[in-house]
This record gives sequence, C-alpha cells and structure tokens, in this order.
Amino acid sequence: MEKFGFVGLPNAGKSSLYNALTGGSALAAPYAFATTDPNVGVAKVFDERLEALSKLSGSERIVHATVQFNDIGGLVAGASQGEGLGNKFLAGIREVDAIVFVLRAFRDDDVPGPIDPLEHLGVVETELTLADLETVEKQIDKKRKAAKSDRSLQPEVDAAEAALKILSDGEPLYRSNLSDEHRALLRPWFLLTNKPVLAIVNLDEEQLADVDAIIAPVQQALPDAPVFGACIQLEAEAAQLDAADRAEMLDAYGLGEGALPRFISAAYHVLGLRTFLTTGEKETRAWTFRVGSTAPECAGRIHSDLQRGFIRSETIRWDELVEIGSWAKAREIGKIRSEGRDYLVQDGDVVDIRFNV
Repeated sequence: MEKFGFVGLPNAGKSSLYNALTGGSALAAPYAFATTDPNVGVAKVFDERLEALSKLSGSERIVHATVQFNDIGGLVAGASQGEGLGNKFLAGIREVDAIVFVLRAFRDDDVPGPIDPLEHLGVVETELTLADLETVEKQIDKKRKAAKSDRSLQPEVDAAEAALKILSDGEPLYRSNLSDEHRALLRPWFLLTNKPVLAIVNLDEEQLADVDAIIAPVQQALPDAPVFGACIQLEAEAAQLDAADRAEMLDAYGLGEGALPRFISAAYHVLGLRTFLTTGEKETRAWTFRVGSTAPECAGRIHSDLQRGFIRSETIRWDELVEIGSWAKAREIGKIRSEGRDYLVQDGDVVDIRFNV
C-alpha cells in the first residue's frame, strides 16, 4: 500500500490531520514531540463512482481504494544534525512514498510556535535538503570509484553529481529541474527531497473565509505541488461523528464534503495512481493501478491467476454504464468493449476479466 508521511514543525497539526483522515485517536497535544513513534493508519479514497455503480448492481458492499498515512513526529531546526528527535524522524520519512507538508497558519496563544506557513516550510525544507546533501556527499565518492571499473554505473554517478550541485545550492530536488531519468536513477539512494510532495495549510475557523489568500504564498513556493487549506481540528472533530452528523456539521460551516476528501484524491493521484472498477451483486470495488498499466497487469491486482490466465478484458466507462443502466443492456447494444493484452487501462474503466488457468 502506498505510504504518505506527514512532515512539519511541532504543533503544526500533524496528529490532528492523522485523526481527521483515519478516524483515529492519536495524541494531539500542544507541546513538542507528543508523537515520538509514527502513528500509522489507513484512509479510504473517496470515490462517488462506487456509489453509482453499487446502486446499479445492487451490491451487498462497497470496497474503496485505500492509502496509508504515517504521522511522523515534528522536525525542528537542526534535525539533520540530530536536534530533537531528528535522526529518528528523518528515518521515518525515508520509508514513505510521498511527503505531506503540514504547515501552520492557525492562531492560538495556548499553542507555541510560529503561525507563518512559509516559515514552517522554510525550516522543514532546509532540514530535508541538508540531510540529502549529507547522504550524497557520503556515497558519491564510492560510486565514482566503482564506476571506473564498471562503466554501467556512470549514469548513476552523473545523476548524483547533478543532485549534489542542486542540494549544495540549498534547493530541494522536488523544486529543481533534475531530469526524470536522474530522479529514477537516484531512487535507490532514498533521498528525502526526491519524493513527490503535497502541502496542507492548517487554518483556524475564522480563516476559512479567506482560504485562497492564505494559501497563495505556499502555492507560489510550491508551484508543482497540490496545496490545500483546511481547519484540521474542525475536520478531525467531524471525522468522529457518524455520516449524517458529520455532513450536518461540515454543512453548517459551509464546507460541503470538507477539504480532506479532495486532499486524499490529490495525494492518490500525485503518485500516478488511478482506479479501475469492478461491480456485481456481491460487491462494487475500486482497484488501484499505476498509470500505463496494461489489462493483464490490472487483472493481476485482483488475483495473480487472472493475470497468468488472462484472455481478454470486457470494459466500459463507468459513466457510460450508469447511463445505460445495466451490464446486460450495455452488452446487448454493443457497448461492452473486448480489450486484449496491449490495452492500457484508463481511470474509471469498469472491467470484467476473462481468464483460463
């Protein structure tokens, strides 16, 4: 399962965000290092298509796609040199697939720490960049020596040298023009800033009326990353309620479904993840796949036997199926497509795998 790590200064709202997304009860306290070991939880990827397909098929249950969120303890200035619990927390970040910056903007005299989200971002980015710089400096000479006897290693050395220059200038790799080829070659180095990033700015209730203006500076600082504004405490409280009461509470604040379903969907997509769907009387389910996956590869997400014995995929777009009203009628009027081994599955495809083992 794909993993996202919450990264930010102490008291930014990481544990509250974890609770809001997972319905958990992690300690969210107004002092540094309330979280010393990562909290790990799973959140559903909201997908309205499942409801429509379930109704069409009369499904007994709905199974959403899921992602894992790791609530990593707060970083402080000097974390790359071991300040606070820096080494432990940086190690936790290395294990995730993408980073979610949690940046404080809310005002609360009882909670210590800065309230400028750009100040939060600046400290965290500096520590991640310094940690990566140290990693590259420690490894690059060994790679250079190895490349003298094994020329196949030279592309990796070139990528490391390009990264070293960027990091030495104090720039994280996700902000840089480092090529996709170099980024791929550096993945085994587990560099912190070679991961996709998102950001969520934590607001207070009064700031909800001015979300766009408050998050604009962060959007300018992270032009290639999705940036969201949310009152995390409010949404964490709503997450503890049943569906009807949660909807009523969010509606009372004019928040609709809330910011977090959109945030989860963006997090899902930032890793190149997409969803195909299956539907029937037993269940309607969302299945995760990577962009560019073939029909047999997606069949393997359901079960290895389906990939091994793949014959064809009977496929239709979810909205087209809903409009027609049933799978049987869609087949009758010739709207079900028969796709072979080379078909690249698209987000929103409803599939029925034909196989023989």
